[in-house]
Amino acid sequence: MTLMLANDDGVHALGLRTLADALMAIGHEVCVVAPDRDRSGASNSLTLDRPLHPVHLENGFISLNGTPTDCVHLGVNTFFANRCERVISGINSGANLGDDVLYSGTVAAAMEGRFLAKTPIAVSLTGRTHFATAARVLIELLPKLESLALPTNSIININVPDRLYDDLNGFEVTRLGHRLSSDNPVLTTNPRGKECYWISAAGAAADAGPGTDFYAIEQGRVSITPIQMDMTLHSAIETLSTQLR
Repeated sequence: MTLMLANDDGVHALGLRTLADALMAIGHEVCVVAPDRDRSGASNSLTLDRPLHPVHLENGFISLNGTPTDCVHLGVNTFFANRCERVISGINSGANLGDDVLYSGTVAAAMEGRFLAKTPIAVSLTGRTHFATAARVLIELLPKLESLALPTNSIININVPDRLYDDLNGFEVTRLGHRLSSDNPVLTTNPRGKECYWISAAGAAADAGPGTDFYAIEQGRVSITPIQMDMTLHSAIETLSTQLR
């Protein structure tokens, strides 16, 4: 299978290299386009105010001065048009649980692959150490996902505990949990006396009980969550239509 890989940690990130090496080692052809720097939190943004310049690296990867979504958009429509069957985004350094998927460049890159033949996958490690574990998990899951008939415009979001493979406690299909609101932005001053702000870290888990992605990770299990692009609140359509008549 020919796979397109992307991420939001940047083209030189260890997680991306680990994933590419693992997939090629078992015979997959991989095509890689990734941002030239860390673009975590870029969500589904496209770059529309300037041109994008690809740089072809010695290892065959393409570095792009854009967002994760830019990378996949150009990859599937230009650089590797009609070559790739599935987009895999990752391996991200850090979890993408619950509300994280709203901001995640890793998840967004996978979403941009939704027009290909096979359901795209986002894979994240909940820490920064055991990328080989996440790669092995993905390789083990890929054959099982081949026969999975998910609806069009959906993706699979995988989170892997940051531990040795043999220390995992299995796999669990989960729903997204939810976080509390993050702390307020942090006001600071730069060396020239100009006011500036840092966005605070994500809020703590709020809805994190059994069945959620948070809970699976807490129990040492791999979390596998199907996500859909359709954000319509279908249950409210009839009520809202009645109110507006």
